[in-house]
Amino acid sequence: MTILSLISSEGYYGAENMLVTLAWNLSHLGCQSIVAVFRDSRFHHVEVAEQAQRRGLRVEIVPCNGRWDWRAVARIRKLLIQHNVDVLHPHGYKSDLYAYAAAWPNRVALVATSHNWPSRLLAMRVYAALDRVTLGRFDKVIVVSDVVAHILRRWGVAPDRVSTIVNGVDVERFQGATPILQNEIVPEGHSLVGFVGRLAREKGGEFLLHAAKQVLSVHSKTTFVFVGDGPSRKRWETLATQLGVGQRVVFAGVRDDMPGIYASLDMLVLPSLVESMPMCLLEAMASGKPVIATRVGAVSKLITPQQTGLLVDPGDVNGLATTILSLLRNPSWGCRLGENGRSAVAQRFSARAMAESYIAVYEQVVTNRRNRTYKQAA
Repeated sequence: MTILSLISSEGYYGAENMLVTLAWNLSHLGCQSIVAVFRDSRFHHVEVAEQAQRRGLRVEIVPCNGRWDWRAVARIRKLLIQHNVDVLHPHGYKSDLYAYAAAWPNRVALVATSHNWPSRLLAMRVYAALDRVTLGRFDKVIVVSDVVAHILRRWGVAPDRVSTIVNGVDVERFQGATPILQNEIVPEGHSLVGFVGRLAREKGGEFLLHAAKQVLSVHSKTTFVFVGDGPSRKRWETLATQLGVGQRVVFAGVRDDMPGIYASLDMLVLPSLVESMPMCLLEAMASGKPVIATRVGAVSKLITPQQTGLLVDPGDVNGLATTILSLLRNPSWGCRLGENGRSAVAQRFSARAMAESYIAVYEQVVTNRRNRTYKQAA
């Protein structure tokens, strides 16, 4: 079976890492797995393509000019024929729309993964409106949490077309990694608090910066690192300066050495306002690092409070600062949380189990497509 995964690489850390992890595991379970990445003329982000290539995956680039480019549709159609694709699997609004346009005349099976719900920005709400119409015509829509499943059904996507498959992580990839940030950004004797993900409003970075000010007033030998990129980066950099913590906050950008990044951290903090099933939490836990996150989306199903991580309310700066300080003051407790988290991820969120679940869906939709074709021919 040949699977063509399609994504627009624009700094969506979780979706990109999930796609590459899934594609790599599919290739080791007997599927021909190809990753197609949009190269937008406005935003030259192709990090996910580079990540996939480093893991030995077949990568195809789809040039795209502007918000809609019929030449990009033609390029995807050509790839479907060239590789004799059985399933076209897009990730994200843009990819969903292009995949539907490209697949329709080829009668290829369509499976989408909906990672999250729409942004509050007007433009994104417009894209979401188009997306929900399109997703209703897919063979199957996979969600990573029941919260997103509920939203899709409310949008009008038929319940029998929606399935939940939780994200998975290659635990072995994140074990035993060498810390790489100690000599790069962390002064000697400092603790390192990390944020990993897209730098966007819904990820709550502003709350973490305000909490950082409180933490540093008590525990001055602490450095905060933001790994990733996004539309809020400049605003957060300015805010860090205004709060007087700019010297202790590092914006490291997009990195391709994530096992070493996680190994460098004393803890990972994810103060999101909305989430589904965050890959960065799974990866940090797989790395044996204590995690602090907000009670949003499926996070509460991933983290057992006081056992595999710590939870705070979204937007609670004081609670966030207090929780960070509690781990800084008691590193042995953090180690216990990290080890418990690693065990929980290995048992419940393995990448292989995720890939096997996807293969079952692929086989089902391909069989259904073939049966419909035979009936129509008869």
